[in-house]
Amino acid sequence: MIYFSKWKIVAILGIVLLGLIYSLPNFLGKSTRLGWPEVLPNKTVSLGLDLRGGSHLLLEVKVDAVIKERMNALVDAVRVQLRGAKIRYRGLGASSRNVSVVILDINAVERATTLLSKIEKELEVNVSNGRISLSLNKKGLREVRNAAVNQSIEIIRRRIDETGTKEPTIQRQGDERILVQLPGVDDPERVKRLLGKTAKMSFHLLDERGSIEDAIKGRVPPGSRLLKGIEQPDAADVPVRRFLIKRRVAVSGDRLIDAQPSFDQNNEPVVSFRFDSVGGKRFADITRRNVNKPFAIVLDNRVISAPVIREPILGGSGQISGGFTTQEAKDLALLLRAGALPAPLDILEERTVGPGLGADSIAAGKIASSIGLILVIIFMIITYGLFGIFAVVALVVNILLILAVLSGLQATLTLPGIAGIVLTIGMAVDANVLVFERIREEVRGGRTPISAIDSGYARAISTIVDANLTTLIAALILFNFGSGPIKGFAVTLMIGIVTSMFTAIMLTRLMISIWIKRRKPAEVPI
Repeated sequence: MIYFSKWKIVAILGIVLLGLIYSLPNFLGKSTRLGWPEVLPNKTVSLGLDLRGGSHLLLEVKVDAVIKERMNALVDAVRVQLRGAKIRYRGLGASSRNVSVVILDINAVERATTLLSKIEKELEVNVSNGRISLSLNKKGLREVRNAAVNQSIEIIRRRIDETGTKEPTIQRQGDERILVQLPGVDDPERVKRLLGKTAKMSFHLLDERGSIEDAIKGRVPPGSRLLKGIEQPDAADVPVRRFLIKRRVAVSGDRLIDAQPSFDQNNEPVVSFRFDSVGGKRFADITRRNVNKPFAIVLDNRVISAPVIREPILGGSGQISGGFTTQEAKDLALLLRAGALPAPLDILEERTVGPGLGADSIAAGKIASSIGLILVIIFMIITYGLFGIFAVVALVVNILLILAVLSGLQATLTLPGIAGIVLTIGMAVDANVLVFERIREEVRGGRTPISAIDSGYARAISTIVDANLTTLIAALILFNFGSGPIKGFAVTLMIGIVTSMFTAIMLTRLMISIWIKRRKPAEVPI
């Protein structure tokens, strides 16, 4: 057990050396790390929200809005089916949860019911006195909810990544809620603005035949919508302009593949956009047929720009101008690149952690780790003498290996993660204690030093593996079923278990082996 081949020695020392190299940036300043050769690692441990400061947001996806939108789309499908089958009807409309229609011919109700039930598999059809009501069944509602939340998480992730925030925590909580933690965010209000916008963009032709005054009074022409323009912060006394646009979407914002902030010929901030091939062709056709007509660009039911089409736009790209500031242009471009949310988001909980509080947590963690380390060192040296010093060296290497793995993986260290490291400090010497006590027993039995050490490791190895394996299983369960801080604790615990087994079984044993070969002691100093 105490014999090591040359390749094993090289492998152990190589792992220790890599650990030292990867952990070293955590103890150096940023300027020093930047001056390092590029071949050397310069990553440090990423700090979580509770250590670095930042924003904590709990969002709720308004799934009802998605269902209502689904019902509105279902109205068109019902209309197409009934007209295709030449079934007369009236009162076709949608509510927040269902679509209803009255069949005029009582003899055609059954045929209409059969026809409409085939539109979607997840539809639940109810008939009463010639009125057919269509709604989503439980499976359909569940699928809509899951799709809306999962898509919202993806869009949120894209938007936050665009801001440059590192190591954000974005995860689902419950059926319709999303937890967002943003460490180190210096402008949480901007992030809230970005997350609070649905960013659904569409392009519409204006209804030039209708009257804005009549529309304001409630007489909106069929097939049109009355929308407000954007408010100008420097013109608070000026009433917000109204636009009468055609309800039909000329080009959907879903066809956008890129958006970038730029400046026009007057050096005013604008947003340059580009469509995909399908959107570009549709955009070209619309602009070709409507030269010298106004064209409305709608974002979240607000007309942000309504330019006149001076000439056909054939390149699949264009510009959005609307009196933006430079930051507003950047944010709008960011929203368009990231994509539209499927539903609005409500902020249920908001919490900001200041960097001072994070610094206090780090200081407390350092104190706890230092006290634990010092006490363990004192105990091991007093109890096991020279072998205790070997265990202490292995313990220090173990901590450095943990930092190295966290740095290499860019894992996020939280306050519970520090607790996991502190726990690992105690666990790291546990294996050495088991081995040393076994060696003591063998020495008392009259064995020679080499035989006692060899037998001690052989008898203790199975106990060490069993103890650490059970703890590792518990950590894996915490990681899989836990969330947030629990996962942070589980990650550091799992890494600590693996590194502590390596240092106890391999590194400590290697140091003892080298000592025996050089000193050839007559007795074990334990």
